[in-house]
Amino acid sequence: MPTPPDPALVARIVASTSLSPAEAARVVEDVVAFHAEPVEDYVRRRHAHLKTFGARNDEIFPRIAEELAGRVVAAPLLTERQLRRIVYG
Repeated sequence: MPTPPDPALVARIVASTSLSPAEAARVVEDVVAFHAEPVEDYVRRRHAHLKTFGARNDEIFPRIAEELAGRVVAAPLLTERQLRRIVYG
């Protein structure tokens, strides 16, 4: 069973928006779920997405490394080599 969202965070969202407590809790749960994606899955998904639009690996891997550093839920620091190994095995 998932952990219920932080009541203080839900209360803050309710106070700063027109959302009900139930709606605010749902928003918190959705945001947490979005950021709970495992690093390996994120790297593979972003690599495939960027490749679809014609980006090259020498552009992709530095970009993904920068994105990971800025994620709300911090990912471990990964080198470009580690990123390549996630994608290509």
